[in-house]
Parts: sequence; structure tokens; C-alpha cells
Amino acid sequence: MTFGEQPAYLRVAGDLRNKIVDGSLPPHTRLPSQARIREEYGVSDTVALEARKVLMAEGLVEGRSGSGTYVRERPVPRRVARSGYRPAGGATPFRQEQADASVRGTWESSSEQAEAGAAIAERLAIRTGDRVMRTKYLFRENGEPMMLSTSWEPLAVTGRTPVMLPEEGPLGGMGVAERMRAIDVIVDNVTEEVGARPGLAEELHLLGGVPGHVVLVVQRTYFASGRPVETADVVIPADRYRVAYHLPVK
Repeated sequence: MTFGEQPAYLRVAGDLRNKIVDGSLPPHTRLPSQARIREEYGVSDTVALEARKVLMAEGLVEGRSGSGTYVRERPVPRRVARSGYRPAGGATPFRQEQADASVRGTWESSSEQAEAGAAIAERLAIRTGDRVMRTKYLFRENGEPMMLSTSWEPLAVTGRTPVMLPEEGPLGGMGVAERMRAIDVIVDNVTEEVGARPGLAEELHLLGGVPGHVVLVVQRTYFASGRPVETADVVIPADRYRVAYHLPVK
């Protein structure tokens, strides 16, 4: 193979991918069998199998037990709008994570005290092992799972206060900025870093994805006078959503 030439299995996968994208192989159509791929492209069984694996890893096809491999229906990506914290009047957890006021959603949550691992401790500028409140969220839009979030708040900030539990108490269910303001902690900055990775099995189970699907991960941290007071990982299925930012011009 010369420099820059694709391996055979990638060339076969690329041709099949093009057929899926241009509609020659529409959704719910059975993918050509391994034997058919071998004959049509003049490749070995190994190459045909690897090409099918590529398409499955990309989420373009899915296996159906006892039936074969079929082209998956490709959802039209929807938008997750983000514009930072909105302190005026408070913001529910759903509105905090999805800033589009026209979108209606619900959430489920659970909180528990935990020890900060090294990565979370670094993000919160605390020591490894310090106590934090960890809250896990599952967000739904029109009943469909759309987003996960796990947040960590240092108990050195919120412990023994009315807002220690994000979803309970007088400000339960409000956004971070509103809750922190109630204990005289003024959130004045928020940062977000966006990356992508394969979804973890438990994440894809909750979000309705299949193994190999990619998720977007928004790593968010709220600050008050330079001190991190909350950090979170927001997990969004990349095949169904796009993250859109609304940034003010200064």
C-alpha cells in the first residue's frame, strides 16, 4: 500500500457510507451480506467484516438478532442552546442546561455526598478526598431522554446551608447562580469546554443510544470571585443534538 492509500476495508466502508448518505441504501434497508460485499468489491471475508464493523461503530447500521444488519434511521439533529448562567429571576436545572425558552423539558435527579476524586478536586480547587455534593440529572424533552448531567459542589461552600441539596429546600430546583446568591455567594463567571468521546455503556443506556455512539461532553464550572463553586459534566448524544452558543458582544 502506497503512502496515503486507504486500507481496503475503509474504501469499502466509504462506498457503503456514501450509499447510505445519498439514499441509495435508505433507512431500514438490509445492508448487503458479508458474502455479497466480498463478491461485489472483490475483497476477502476479513475486509468485508471489518467494513461492516466500521459502519456499526459510526452508528450508521445496526444488527438485528437473527435477521441481519440494517441501515439506521438518521435523526435530524436538534439544537441545545447554551448562553451561560441566567441569574435574573433564577433558572431551573433544565433551563440552565438548555437556554432555548421555547423548549419544554423535565428532569429527574438524585444527590449524595461523596469524596472528590483527583480530577474533580482540581476543577474545584479543593483537595482530593474533600467532601462534595454530587447530583446526577437525566433531562427529557417531550418525554425523550436528551441530556445527562453530573454536578459537584464543595460542601465547604454549601454544607450546613439551606441550599446544600440542589433539589430540596426553599430554592430546590433553581439554578446554581440563584442558589448561591441565597448564601451570599455571587456567581460572576462561568466557563465551558466542549469535547467528544464514545459514550459509556451506562450513559448510552439512559440516553437510548447504541454501543459506539459518540457523545458531546460540556465541562462547565461556575466561579464566584475566582473561586469554583460548582462544576459539572453535561453529556449530550452527538447524533441527535448540536450545541449552539449565544455569546454577548462586549
